[in-house]
Amino acid sequence: MQLKPGNERMPETPCRTLIRFGFALSVTAALIAPAASATSFHLRNAQTEAVGFAALDGWKDDDQKAAFDTFLKSCGAILNGTRAMRAARPFYGALFKVCERAAAAGDLDRNGARAFFEENFKPVRVMPAGQPLGFFTGYYETEVDGSRFPSAEYTVPLYAAPVETVKKKQSTIFSDLDRTKIEDGALAGKNLEICYVKSPIDAFFAQIQGSTRVKLDSGKLLRLNYIASNGMPYTPVGKFLIDRGIVSREEMSMDKIREFMEANPEEGKELRRKNRSFVFFQETPLAPHDEVIGAQGVPLTAGRSLAVDKKIHVYGTPVWIESEFPIESEKPETKFRRLLVAQDTGSAIVGPARADIYFGHGEEVSHIAGRIKQNGQFVMLVPQSVAVSGAVVAAAKDIPLPVPRPKMVVTAAARASPITTGSVPAASAKRRH
Repeated sequence: MQLKPGNERMPETPCRTLIRFGFALSVTAALIAPAASATSFHLRNAQTEAVGFAALDGWKDDDQKAAFDTFLKSCGAILNGTRAMRAARPFYGALFKVCERAAAAGDLDRNGARAFFEENFKPVRVMPAGQPLGFFTGYYETEVDGSRFPSAEYTVPLYAAPVETVKKKQSTIFSDLDRTKIEDGALAGKNLEICYVKSPIDAFFAQIQGSTRVKLDSGKLLRLNYIASNGMPYTPVGKFLIDRGIVSREEMSMDKIREFMEANPEEGKELRRKNRSFVFFQETPLAPHDEVIGAQGVPLTAGRSLAVDKKIHVYGTPVWIESEFPIESEKPETKFRRLLVAQDTGSAIVGPARADIYFGHGEEVSHIAGRIKQNGQFVMLVPQSVAVSGAVVAAAKDIPLPVPRPKMVVTAAARASPITTGSVPAASAKRRH
C-alpha cells in the first residue's frame, strides 16, 4: 500500500484508556544525556521515557521471529540506501548498522530473535504532547468485483495517473479537481480508467485503504496500489455521522459508514464528497499470494507491518504496541502485545505515537481492521547508538480515526438532520490521500 491515503479515521478522541501505565512522563534523563558518541534523535510534540524490556507487558510471549523476519524485509531496503542518505538521517544510519548485523545473523528462532532485538535496541515509550497514550487504527487491502470495460453493471471507474506524472514521480496531480468534480466526470476523455467497479462506495473504500484486489469478470485478478492523489486534505467522514447522532463514537467503524451509505444512497454520496481527497492507482505485477507493497518499497506483513508519520519516523523502526483491540468480537477486549515494523505511511497518520496496523486482506479482516480505533502504548525500539529526546512545543490535536462497513437502518429523525460541513482534524490517513 504505498503511501496510503487517508484511512477512514474518525476524530481521535480518547476512546478508553486501555493500558494502565501512569504518565509522569517527562523526558528521561538517560535519554537527554547521551554519550558523546551517540546519535541524537529529537521528537517534536512528544514526551519520551526510557523503559526496559522487562517493562513491556507480554514481551517474552510474543513471536519475535515473526517480527525479525519482517524487520529483515525493511533491512533489504535500508541496506540499499546510499551513504548520503545515512548522513542526512543519522537514525537511518544507525538502523543501517543494525541491519548489517541482522543480515549476518541469518535465520533466527524466537529466542534468538528476541536476543537480537534486546542486544541491538533499547525501548523508548513515546507519547503525544499532553497525552499518556498513543492511538492506533487498522487498515487492509480491499477486494471488489470489476471489469476492464464499462457496462450497466460496472459503472464506476478507478483511475490511473497520467504516464508523464508517474515518470516524474509526482505524488500530487489534478490538484484543482476535488472528489465532487472528478465523480461528476472531470476526467472523462483522458483515458485514465484502469477498470470499472459496481459501486462508488467500493471505489471510495479502495481509495481509503490505498490498494485493492479487483476480481475481473474475465476471471483475472487485478492488483492496484496507490500512486498519487489530488493533494486535497483528507476528511474522515465518520465524524459527521457521530455529530448527527446516527452512530455513537464507540460504535463507529468502516462497517457503519458503509452501512449508512448503502442504506441512504443520496446522503451517502453527499457524505463521501465531504472528503475532497481523491486517490489514483497503478497496476502492479503482484501475484494473488503476494502482500501489497508499503511506502518503504517492501511487501507488508499482516499483523506485523504498520504505517507511521513519515515526517517523524524512519521506515524500518521496530515499534512495540500494547493495547486491547476488538479482534475476537466488537468489544476492545483482545490483548494485543506485539512487535511490529514501520513500513508504510498515510496522510491521516500524523503524530509521534500514531500508527495504522496492516491486517492483510479478506472479508473478516476488513471488519476487524475497520473496528480498530484504540489508544495504547507506543514504544519505539531505538538503536543502542541513538539517544532520543522529546519536546512539547504545541498542544496535541485531535487525530481522525478509521471507518468500517455492514448494514444499517437510519431513523426518520436522523434522516431529517442534514449533513453539515465542517473541518475535521487532519491526522489519520495512511498511505492513501
